[in-house]
Amino acid sequence: MLKRIGTALCLIVLCVLAAPKARANDFDHKTTLTFSAPFEVPGVGQHMFPAGTYVFKLVDVSSNRHIVQILSSDETHVYTTILAIPNLRLKTTGKTLMTFREQPAGEPEALRAWFYPGHEWGEHFVYGKSRATELAKESNEAVLAVPDESATAPVESLSTASVTAITPSGETVDTAQVVEAPPVVAPAAAIAPAPVEMASLPKTASYLPLIGLLGLLMLGGGLGLTGILKRSA
Repeated sequence: MLKRIGTALCLIVLCVLAAPKARANDFDHKTTLTFSAPFEVPGVGQHMFPAGTYVFKLVDVSSNRHIVQILSSDETHVYTTILAIPNLRLKTTGKTLMTFREQPAGEPEALRAWFYPGHEWGEHFVYGKSRATELAKESNEAVLAVPDESATAPVESLSTASVTAITPSGETVDTAQVVEAPPVVAPAAAIAPAPVEMASLPKTASYLPLIGLLGLLMLGGGLGLTGILKRSA
């Protein structure tokens, strides 16, 4: 019996020790990908990548925008940092999904979005406005964009950069026409307890009925006492 209890406790300890690592990997969505052909990405840093193995990782997550980094396979070098907007996909899958924009023959494909296994929301990448305008025309679909100066500014500015969408005609529209962002969950409002009404006895017009009742009770008591005294005399 003691041996069984000891084994169970060991299993519990192993689960507890393994849990933090699993949560950390799920939080940053660390994914190692091997590309068989060159590809293009937006962001601060390198934009054109040769075929090879790279690590994709989330480094900052807020309610309506994420920051993604692309690193070397051994994670010793950060090639680029990209602004991404969360976007809904119709069906989740058990594998990583990368989507690209159609490009003219001979040009590297431009990375469009990254979906982590089992998640409904993916990372829709944001390009600098000049490049977004070209991509929108070439792919015939709207492309998320930030001002060119924000696309090459320090990484810290990505979290506050103004994001719009560029249509194939070059028109600037709201990002809602391109991505469906996660719903904003408002904090639960404090529910005030309903007021409690204290019950009160109805008020009488005066104390005269009460005085009369007491008088009758005293009279009855006196008569009863008199009768008892007469019988005992």
